[in-house]
Amino acid sequence: MEDAAARHDRLLALRVAKDLLYTTAGHHQNGNHDTTGQQLENPTLLAPLHTPEAKEASKENITLVRTLKKLTMMINDIPAMKFRNYLPHDEQLRGGKLAPVSLPNFEDPISAETAEPKQLEDPFGNIAPKNPNWDLKRDVQKRIDKLEKRTQKALAEIAGIVLTDV
Repeated sequence: MEDAAARHDRLLALRVAKDLLYTTAGHHQNGNHDTTGQQLENPTLLAPLHTPEAKEASKENITLVRTLKKLTMMINDIPAMKFRNYLPHDEQLRGGKLAPVSLPNFEDPISAETAEPKQLEDPFGNIAPKNPNWDLKRDVQKRIDKLEKRTQKALAEIAGIVLTDV
């Protein structure tokens, strides 16, 4: 039961805070009469303390005022919203609309270059391989060396045969 009462007090305090924020000049309409912010700060002004119900109501008012003060402190700590690309519908929030940023004049360097036509060269005309067969020679070099030795031996044998026949 205490949880429900505490929740009821919190909800009531939130309603009072909400009504206080959205009414003009800090006036809060409470039933048949108006209470000002000064009366909310001083809970003894809200009701006479003759009956036990009034005493209990004044205790509730004190807790409500404390909660209200905490809520207003929390609301004051919230930073102001700034709207750069959005125009809010609420009149109170329109004050946060920022003026559009004026950018300095920017001269496009690309458009300046296109004004002067240049002689375009073929970029692929200068590309030439170092040696077109370098990778083939690398892979076959050992075999070529062996064949070169055999060729030299065969030429030496042929030269020896020719010399012996003459």
